[in-house]
Amino acid sequence: MSPKNRASIADASILVPAIWDSFKKLDPRKMARNPVMFTVEIVATLTTILFIRDLAQGIGDHLFSFQINLWLWFTVLFANFAEAVAEGRGKAQADSLRKTKVDLEAKLLAHQEMKVWRKVPAAQLERGDLVLVEAGELIPSDGDIVEGVASVDESAITGESAPVIRESGGDRSAVTGGTRVLSDQIVVKITATKGSTFLDRMIALVEGAERQKTPNEIALNILLAGMTLIFVFAVATIPSFARYAGGTMSVLVLVALFVTLIPTTIGALLSAIGIAGMDRLVRFNVLAMSGRAVEAAGDVDTLLLDKTGTITLGNRQASEFLALPGVSDGELAEAAQLSSLADETPEGRSIVVLAKEKYGLRAREMASLHATFVPFTAQTRISGIDIDGTSIRKGAVDAVL
Repeated sequence: MSPKNRASIADASILVPAIWDSFKKLDPRKMARNPVMFTVEIVATLTTILFIRDLAQGIGDHLFSFQINLWLWFTVLFANFAEAVAEGRGKAQADSLRKTKVDLEAKLLAHQEMKVWRKVPAAQLERGDLVLVEAGELIPSDGDIVEGVASVDESAITGESAPVIRESGGDRSAVTGGTRVLSDQIVVKITATKGSTFLDRMIALVEGAERQKTPNEIALNILLAGMTLIFVFAVATIPSFARYAGGTMSVLVLVALFVTLIPTTIGALLSAIGIAGMDRLVRFNVLAMSGRAVEAAGDVDTLLLDKTGTITLGNRQASEFLALPGVSDGELAEAAQLSSLADETPEGRSIVVLAKEKYGLRAREMASLHATFVPFTAQTRISGIDIDGTSIRKGAVDAVL
């Protein structure tokens, strides 16, 4: 997701649902997870009952009582609102990905030979459908290219800035939904079922990021609960001292003092801080699956990121020929080289290179061999050669046998 598409905290699409969620979070079953704010909610409920009683009986200072109740409920709702806003950023991320999927349209072909198409929403595509994708268009879903070759921008998925070549008939035929075709046109056969595309898995990962309390957060919650309990006893002793001195203390004043003493600020924002940490990583395109992962990341001093092609190779490379008993390494290398001459995949080319470098077998002129070559395809998964009445095949075990 580009920076300009990221939802701002002041965005109405985040604030409005957060207001409603702050009231839904008043459920005692949810509030009990935060002992400090749960205590404030209990106190606010009791003072509200006392306010209604005094209002019905016409006793007490109604304005003062109303102000105390207002501030108590505001404290609870603000804590819930802060947490809801923090959660809303993650929901907005998932909604944005889902909107990208919903808005995408595809050119559905009736037959591969007939280039007559009709536009349909990408969400309606089913496995086996054929779609036409032209230059400048987004690939609607995961699939394999069955016709054509094109330059594809996969930076949104892989982070690779340079476009890659995708073509039919080899191991470079797979394409991912959401990537963009930069040149030419291709016919793609959809291979992903509904709900199982790469974009669907991305949405599931964002929505499935769990809000788990970290060890430090659990320890801090225990400390806050202990401090709250201490202040409960401290405030409870004040009426006795007041009566001994000949004065009185109203329940509302004691409640106001109690809420002032307990660490409501830390208790209110503790969970919001954890969620905000997860969201901050999302802004840098790093998905934290839990608050524990964020806390663990804080202890990392050095992070080594390996982009394919920098430290490792993205393609499988042949490194050694392992011959069976009764077959020499040279015979195996020659057979492997011959069967790979028509294999244009990275693996096939690496076999030819290995035979040349390790056994001194030079590439041969195909015309002079008077042979019939079997090129590698994604459907057959084998390649080979027919020469001098001998057939040599190389490929997947189940395809060769």
